Amino acid sequence: MKLTIKPSDLYFKYHKDTANRHAPKFSGKPDPAPFDRDDIYEVLPMLQEVMNELGLDDQRSLHQVEEILVRNLPGFITSREEVFDFLLGTAHDVLEPPR
Repeated sequence: MKLTIKPSDLYFKYHKDTANRHAPKFSGKPDPAPFDRDDIYEVLPMLQEVMNELGLDDQRSLHQVEEILVRNLPGFITSREEVFDFLLGTAHDVLEPPR
């Protein structure tokens, strides 16, 4: 079963790009479209896909992945698939295996 993340599950607050709210969002690779790291409508599906790929569903792990997105994602990484790969790779290195 796929994890669903709500805005209230997140630690950080993001703006809402309501003009692009219904535009297609990240749902897996390949996806070379640009990623808006400040838009809640972009962040939610990205974090959902990363958490699902990691097989995690706890809030502590979600907040750690979100922290990676906000604090560690380099500015030169701009496409959705690059962001996904970075978050996934970094999370594998940072997160402890579930107990």
